[in-house]
Amino acid sequence: MKKLGYVLLTLLTLTACKDKNVEPQTPMETETEKPMEPAKPTFPESLTKVFDAHGGLDTWKTMRTLEFSMEKPDGYEITTTDLKERYSLIEMPKHTIGFDGESVWMKNDKGAKYEGNPKFYYNLMFYFYAMPFVLADEGIKYSEAQPLNFEGKTYPGIQISYESGVGESPEDEYILYYDADTHKMSWLGYTVTYFTKEKAKEWHFIKYAQWQETDGLLLPETLTWYNVENNVPTTAKNDVKFSNISLTTDKMNLKMYMMPEGAEAIQ
Repeated sequence: MKKLGYVLLTLLTLTACKDKNVEPQTPMETETEKPMEPAKPTFPESLTKVFDAHGGLDTWKTMRTLEFSMEKPDGYEITTTDLKERYSLIEMPKHTIGFDGESVWMKNDKGAKYEGNPKFYYNLMFYFYAMPFVLADEGIKYSEAQPLNFEGKTYPGIQISYESGVGESPEDEYILYYDADTHKMSWLGYTVTYFTKEKAKEWHFIKYAQWQETDGLLLPETLTWYNVENNVPTTAKNDVKFSNISLTTDKMNLKMYMMPEGAEAIQ
């Protein structure tokens, strides 16, 4: 009887262990991992108001291709830019300059000589034209600038500088001056460091004299460069007028930005 009890007890124990081992394991519930959304860049409140006054940064970011023309003494200069990749094509009567994402290239008509610096120029007018929205690019640092007083009116300023290694000339500086009532951009102060690679002390000034609405965005119609004394603008020097503006969400065939046969890469 004692042996029988022992056997029964052993069987019960083994059965209990067996049942425990084969019990389906309830999988641990895990939270579905949501993809991390990239943090939205933060801008000074004053700059956000400027963006909004020009149609809004969100609207600008939906656009893919920008094209504009400038009349020059020998004909029209047409600039086309891919706003996402910043590929560029500048078509002139006797020259073509392009940027394919890696290299600046140039093609000249037979016998024509380009007097400027293609690597300096390929995105220069685009940058001036696409204000204020290009001031939302990555790698920019913002601070408050001293206001500009011109002809009895005061324009608050936003200082723009760049992190090391951003662009061809990270030492460049800009100041966006805006109308305190409308928050529309009024002036741009800027330095040029491309040729010296050193922080510049001499400032240049452009008045954003006239604007035109294109696809819900306020873009320049006329820029006026000013003479400067003691780093402040004095009198108007020359105007640049923009025409044939095209701003679209369409992506152009990227082959148009690639270096064609007969062109040379600019080192």
